[in-house]
Amino acid sequence: MNTINLMLDTFLDTIIDIAPIVVLIVFFQLFILKNGLPHPKRLALGIFFVLIGITLFLVGLEKALFPIGKLMATQLSAPEFLFGSKDVPATSDWTAYGWLYLFGALIGFATTMAEPALIAVAFKANQVSRGTIKEFTLRLAVALGVAFGISLGCFRIVTGTSLALYIVVGYIIVMIQTWFAPKFIISLAYDSGGVTTSTVTVPLITALGIGLSSTVPGRNPAIDGFGLIAFASLFPMMTVMGYAQLAAWQAQKKQITSHNS
Repeated sequence: MNTINLMLDTFLDTIIDIAPIVVLIVFFQLFILKNGLPHPKRLALGIFFVLIGITLFLVGLEKALFPIGKLMATQLSAPEFLFGSKDVPATSDWTAYGWLYLFGALIGFATTMAEPALIAVAFKANQVSRGTIKEFTLRLAVALGVAFGISLGCFRIVTGTSLALYIVVGYIIVMIQTWFAPKFIISLAYDSGGVTTSTVTVPLITALGIGLSSTVPGRNPAIDGFGLIAFASLFPMMTVMGYAQLAAWQAQKKQITSHNS
């Protein structure tokens, strides 16, 4: 019964969330463009599928992915696992949390590779560039950036250092890269940072941060539990521009070698 009630509540919330989009599209189609709705039955069926799909997806996140992310973070940072006893040390030794950094990197990588928004962006980038930008390579570059960002974000939570310091330094690096990176990749790199904060990545990463900050001594979940999403958005910009810079450098090197020979 609890699951059924959750599905009904989520379905109603999804209707409320989707309704403004549908109303806006119908209004512009009928009263601004004055063209009428093409294939209204197909459109209604598609909207129904969207409502069902989003509802099932959100319920799945709530019942499975979100709890498992928090559980894994809690278990990996538990004193019994780290120190072999229930005694929590007064201060946190960041080197004791190696498995957690690895888990954060791997979960960030896996969720990003499965992120529907990133798949859509990579597909369109491949089409627009006429195959120059490879879908898998772009997704891989973004996923590696997220993996490093989440791992570094976990390190920040464990050590309790300032979030602003990491973000400021990170964006300084991004601005420097923007100056030197090939122009065709800059907009795509910035968009790649944004699409990582979507339906698959956010619930797990948020659960990881809250679970970790709840277990590490001296950390406050309300203060230290959030911020991992900022890391997940920042570092993909670096890796995508870095990928383009490396590809341009290799092409230039090959061209020089070919010219000399």
